[in-house]
Amino acid sequence: MITYMLKDVLYINLTNQCTNNCSFCIRNHPEGLGFDLWLQKEPSVEEIIEDIKGRENYREVVFCGYGEPLTRYREVIAVARYLKGLDKPVRVNTNGQANLIWGRDIVPELEGYVDSISISLNAADSAEYARLCSPEDGALAYEAVLKFAEACTRHIPEVWLTVVDVISAHQIECCREIAEKMGAKFRVRHYY
Repeated sequence: MITYMLKDVLYINLTNQCTNNCSFCIRNHPEGLGFDLWLQKEPSVEEIIEDIKGRENYREVVFCGYGEPLTRYREVIAVARYLKGLDKPVRVNTNGQANLIWGRDIVPELEGYVDSISISLNAADSAEYARLCSPEDGALAYEAVLKFAEACTRHIPEVWLTVVDVISAHQIECCREIAEKMGAKFRVRHYY
């Protein structure tokens, strides 16, 4: 399933690839959304746009699925360019490791195409992040997420740091302070 609707939001599922293996991830409980999001192959830009054309009455488009959308950031930009022609706001839900994945700062390339970005922080320190998210790049991942988020505050109009409510109240408050300090908004997501 390339695109799916939740309420009045259109979600785009680009990939199964992810650099994390989070203990709370919906991938571990696929029945939770009621959609079969596991892709047999990664869709091309043309296939994504064709799938969008069959959808109507959505107020926002979100790149989010079983995988990390910014592993295919060039495709995100290409589809977002099309969506801008439809005057639709674009959001990306990400684990924040894109610069680590690509070995360089890709955030400036998202400017003008992405209106909002939601970055899964999920922990107030590297050790807790590694325990919860099991990132491929180990201890490097948490710092990369923070640096990515800071870069986003300079290039993307709306930046959110999020946590899932499986962490302690103390960790949540520490994450809220991290978001406030860098000028990002903060959201606690409910675990399904």
